[in-house]
Amino acid sequence: MLRNYVEDYHQNIKTGLSLNKIKELLEQKVLQYNQQDFLKDDPIKIPRLYSKKEDIEIAGFFAAIFAWGQRKTIIKKSKDLMNRMGNTPYQFIMHHKSSDLKIMEGFVHRTYNDTDLLFTIHILRRIYSELGSIQHFFSNGVEEGLHKLRQFFTTDPLFQNRNGKHISSPKSGSACKRLNMFLRWMVRKDEQNVDFGLWSILKPSDLFCPLDVHVGNTARRLNLLHRKQNDWKSTEELTKALIQFDPIDPIKYDFALFGLGLEKFNPTK
Repeated sequence: MLRNYVEDYHQNIKTGLSLNKIKELLEQKVLQYNQQDFLKDDPIKIPRLYSKKEDIEIAGFFAAIFAWGQRKTIIKKSKDLMNRMGNTPYQFIMHHKSSDLKIMEGFVHRTYNDTDLLFTIHILRRIYSELGSIQHFFSNGVEEGLHKLRQFFTTDPLFQNRNGKHISSPKSGSACKRLNMFLRWMVRKDEQNVDFGLWSILKPSDLFCPLDVHVGNTARRLNLLHRKQNDWKSTEELTKALIQFDPIDPIKYDFALFGLGLEKFNPTK
């Protein structure tokens, strides 16, 4: 561990920041962005509309799946879907009739269309009928859980190839950014109550950092990530780097890295 610390220290000399300074910076940004004020412009506000566990899970799952592109659009499309479900997502998933699905026609968010939506509704009904919760897949950890969740989608008789791109797996090399963000919402809980902490099947220390372009670029500027691709190996590398700052709750630094990305942080200036 000491050797790794020294090596990381020397790697970070070119940023002008020691590991202690990087941790100090990240802690400051966690305090700034891990706040209720942050929720008004973030997709997590969608599951925040609900108090029932299943409603939070389902609303959060859709909001996470839609989470690419502009945040305003993600929130708008997520609200549109919740409205189509009568703002009772669990009730709709479990008790809809075939005729009720007509209201889903024409829904589209980027490459996610009404065909994908109808299939996801079908899968979620199966999950809650057969397993009780999405968290069932994660009894043996995140990586295996993400793979099992995707398998549940892809082995369903109604599965079409186009449905697979919306549910990623580490085994295909994907960074699984959107699903890791969903897991952060479900598992983390602290005094700021930004995340929900609904699931006890995983601990915060089991999570992986949601890795997108902005988080990845910021992590590279801080020399916390050296791999160029935003893939699962990079997700692992970044998460291991964050563990050295807080082994109990390393993914809290997602707020810091994302916030620094919004600020277009450059450590060399």
